[in-house]
Amino acid sequence: MIKNYVAELTEDQAMKLKEILIEENWEIKDFQYSWFKATKEKTNCTAYTSGKCVIQGKGTEDLVQFILEPRVLEEVRMGYELDIAKQENPKQFEAHAGIDESGKGDFFGPLCVACCYVDEQTSEQLFEIGVQDSKNLGDKKIAELSKEIKRICKDQYCVLRIGNPAYNRMYKTFRNLNEMLAWGHARALENVLENVPDCPRALADQFAKNKGLIKSKLKEKGRGLLLEQRTKAESDIAVAAASILARNEFVSAMEKLSKELDLTLPKGASQQVLDAGVEILKKYDEETLLSVSKEHFKTLQKVKSLAK
Repeated sequence: MIKNYVAELTEDQAMKLKEILIEENWEIKDFQYSWFKATKEKTNCTAYTSGKCVIQGKGTEDLVQFILEPRVLEEVRMGYELDIAKQENPKQFEAHAGIDESGKGDFFGPLCVACCYVDEQTSEQLFEIGVQDSKNLGDKKIAELSKEIKRICKDQYCVLRIGNPAYNRMYKTFRNLNEMLAWGHARALENVLENVPDCPRALADQFAKNKGLIKSKLKEKGRGLLLEQRTKAESDIAVAAASILARNEFVSAMEKLSKELDLTLPKGASQQVLDAGVEILKKYDEETLLSVSKEHFKTLQKVKSLAK
């Protein structure tokens, strides 16, 4: 039974789906970055403004087969996803590596970078278990998929965790986040190439205008490889797998740090983050705060100001 499904919707299609779900007595709510979130009998349907429609829960199959496909999309995809994906994006099922990161926009916690190599067989296996952009998944699902990715890809992946003390030291050297990201992407890729020296190409999400940045950080093993960069690269199966590995590493690190400090470290850079920072300063000291945060964020000065 399928309990997780993602489809692409236009705004018109999302509004049509919303009307149908209202007629079918679904509970409709406003939700961040979405046109709506609908809930009924332990099934959730969220139509994001990015165009992603994420359906989760025990009623996923029924919603897709009896409402989404026949009445909104007007095409049958469920059960044929792999065949359709191969037609729409055949390159993602060829041998290549994907690279992605997690934590760069979060004041608390490390910067995590992952690289994952796939071939024709493993890419299909990852697709079948539901590997997709980690932004569409909850922490529990990410943890489950992370274990499966490691099992399927064995020694053909790498996850780097740059803890806050190391991150802060490195930033003083690089003086630029994109330089650090490029270094992390290059190291993760190089580590995978140790076990897959014949990897023909790698794909990374484009995070800087200068596409030569990652290439400039590569050593001898990576310089002969075709390196591609594009926005929304997480639609590729290898990059999606890397995004899940990196996100799981980040979430695990945040949970560990929260436990050590005996307080919850929020993600992002919101008011909750400021409140947690002030609490750390009052409960511990600035050294402790710096040991779990990114020093170059403007958030740090705001926390210090609020703690006075």
